[in-house]
Amino acid sequence: MQGRLALLVGGTVVAGAAAYRALRRRPSAPAVPEPHVEALKTKLAEARVVADDREEFEAAETTIDQAESVPGELAERRSSVHERGRQMADQMRRGTANGS
Repeated sequence: MQGRLALLVGGTVVAGAAAYRALRRRPSAPAVPEPHVEALKTKLAEARVVADDREEFEAAETTIDQAESVPGELAERRSSVHERGRQMADQMRRGTANGS
């Protein structure tokens, strides 16, 4: 009984090792060029050029920390326009479009 079990276990180990070697040595499939690979490579190269152009464009822009603050005159005018807009919106909500 033990002899048969040893033979069965031994045969299984040998078969497993042979299968492992066969799978491990199997050459990979030859590289077949895809028809759209060149088109994708071209698009990628163009995208890199565009990215470089964008960096150059952004380098010429003024950053927020370097930008000048809004002059007082402009800030007052902006505030005035917003206030008039709020007043008109209130009048429309009340139903008096004339302002009187």
